[in-house]
Amino acid sequence: MQLKTIQIEALDDRYRALFINALSGFKSANMIASCNQKKNTNIAIFTSVFHIGSNPPLLGMISRPHSVSRDTLENIVETQHYTINHANESICEKAHQTSARYDKKTSEFKATGLNEEWHDNFPAPFVKESRIQLGMELREHHQLAANNTIMIIGEITYINIKDDIVHQDGYVDIEKSGSIAVSSLDSYHRTDLITQLSYAKPEKLSEQINHRNK
Repeated sequence: MQLKTIQIEALDDRYRALFINALSGFKSANMIASCNQKKNTNIAIFTSVFHIGSNPPLLGMISRPHSVSRDTLENIVETQHYTINHANESICEKAHQTSARYDKKTSEFKATGLNEEWHDNFPAPFVKESRIQLGMELREHHQLAANNTIMIIGEITYINIKDDIVHQDGYVDIEKSGSIAVSSLDSYHRTDLITQLSYAKPEKLSEQINHRNK
């Protein structure tokens, strides 16, 4: 199959959405949990979370255009806080269900059977069933001129993760946590580590690293 702009633009809307969303490959499955100032909670699955930098620890994500009510975006801007929670196989279907358009007064936690968890007075809820939980503080948000989506940049200010998932050198064994990946819009995948390689340098070939035996 070879397509140019004119053929891409002519694709059926639903076909194009599934097709184009698949082309970037596997994506992370993260549940973004938030609340408004009245502590009315919201949770939605996002597949657009990406690393920006480690010092300070920044993550970005993309929200759809704010042309209709976007509870997650509105809560984040209102409270300046939110949480990122890895989805795992045991809650895959519940995590997917959070993408449904529930009424603004309905908490997706209650609607899907996921459980709120609050840590150390952090102003946004976490997903109790998630094994990697990140507390985020909003740093920037920008509307992108290309398609009016909103880029949200947040700083990690709180981390809750099981000790046995983190190795002494800082490597996080995401597979051991059970975190899953997404392809296209609605396909969920387990992961299988192929190899891990040492830091690449011009003068030396990278070597395999095996954290599982450490």
